[in-house]
Amino acid sequence: MKCFGSFNRKILSAFYFTSGAILMMALLFVPVFPKKGNREENYFTIYVNGTEVGHTDSVDDARKLMGKARRRLASLEQDMFYSQANLTWEGKHVWFGVVDDPEQILDTMEEILKENEVIVQEQAYTVKINDYMVNLSDSDEVTELLETVLEPYDRSDAFSVCLQTDPDRELNVLTAAVTAQEELINDEPAARVGAGAEQYFAEVFAETEPDIASSSFAELEYGLVALDFADVVEVVECWLPKEKLTSLDEAVAQITVDRKKEKIYEVREGDTLLQIASDHNLTAEELLERNPALEGIETQLRAGDEIKITVPEPVLSVNRTERVYTEGSYEAEVTYLENHDWYSNRQDILQQPSAGIHKAAVLVSRRNDIVTATQIEKEEILIEAVPKIIERGTRIPPTYIRPVTGGKITSNYGGRNAPVKGASTNHKGTDIAVPTGTAVMASSGGKVTRAGWASGYGNVVYITHEDGKETRYAHLSKILVKAGQEVKQGEKIALSGNTGRSSGPHLHFEIRINGEAVNSLDYIQ
Repeated sequence: MKCFGSFNRKILSAFYFTSGAILMMALLFVPVFPKKGNREENYFTIYVNGTEVGHTDSVDDARKLMGKARRRLASLEQDMFYSQANLTWEGKHVWFGVVDDPEQILDTMEEILKENEVIVQEQAYTVKINDYMVNLSDSDEVTELLETVLEPYDRSDAFSVCLQTDPDRELNVLTAAVTAQEELINDEPAARVGAGAEQYFAEVFAETEPDIASSSFAELEYGLVALDFADVVEVVECWLPKEKLTSLDEAVAQITVDRKKEKIYEVREGDTLLQIASDHNLTAEELLERNPALEGIETQLRAGDEIKITVPEPVLSVNRTERVYTEGSYEAEVTYLENHDWYSNRQDILQQPSAGIHKAAVLVSRRNDIVTATQIEKEEILIEAVPKIIERGTRIPPTYIRPVTGGKITSNYGGRNAPVKGASTNHKGTDIAVPTGTAVMASSGGKVTRAGWASGYGNVVYITHEDGKETRYAHLSKILVKAGQEVKQGEKIALSGNTGRSSGPHLHFEIRINGEAVNSLDYIQ
């Protein structure tokens, strides 16, 4: 028994010794234990782009290591770089677990970033003109691109492009301005940035006005006097991948090619649709197609009317002004006398024009190749021109609307087969089939001249209007107005019916001019 107890003690001693040895080994070979705490997550497996990079006891430490890996990789590149790196983790609570050396995790992160595609970004300049954008490699290319646009108009290289900071913008945005070379030589302030044709032309005319009257024609300098971009050019310095950059040659091709742009043309005194179409390289049909409200190519226009036109324009347009010398015949501007008693569709020529003879120095302003303004700076009249004088009306003429709502046209104006015995084969109106009792409205405002029975027409209403026209409404079942009464456009004047010589319930509607019936459909809006 005693021997057995001694053996037991030896076994127990061996157990304690072995346990202690295991604990010592753990202390020697486990670098770090997870942080102590409650049942919250304290042990994290870290992934970069789905690849495991190690284990740590803090997600914040993993984020810091990722930032350090990026900085180390960036320090190896001269240009900016971009790498897609998605940091994720899985957490759990453990009592014991091995966490990896931070340097080892850092090296693994950096290797993964290198294995993934790294997009190297280069310094670049983005040029924006309206909705067009192009990216160039340096500011010299930007300047060369913009000066290429000016080249066709500035053969003597009298102007240069300057990039200058826009003081009205919070970000570092540059704008392009065109400056005369002599201004650069004299170190004068740079030319203004183009901000619209109206401001541009006003400044040009103001700059060229002094001392012109006292100068002789020979003393004036002729040719290009002002040049500027018609559109605002914005330039921003940025960093972009190399494949996002455009070569200078390709950018020049893009910015100089003509594109069709829709614009609004404001009608000037004496303009005709044919002249407007010709000036903008459009056919009459194309102009009418873009302006469906116009009745035809002979439509009379008023100064200030707006016409839609399509013009070929490059991405970047140029405003320029040239001083030219001219001598020979000239036309005086048309003189208009407004008659407030006439309608606007009436005009009479009171005096035919006669050309004069003069010599003049003229400022001709163009947007690209289209003349936008002219101004005579200096003029010597040899023979005075006689202007064309036109008297024209200002009152808006009455309009005409359909006299009933709905219905179907069963007989148009003009020749036809008689629908009933005794009916005319030369129809003077328009028949609209509607049920008896349908409301009949005045097609235009005017004075009722007849309201009663008329042979063949049955119950009728006649109305005369301000422009001298007369409307007639026939085959009515009931009349709601009296002769001598003033009515407004759209006012109910009767109910449709089937009275008189009629083949069924309908409204017979006429428009007459100077007593003669015309096709009413030509006048109804």
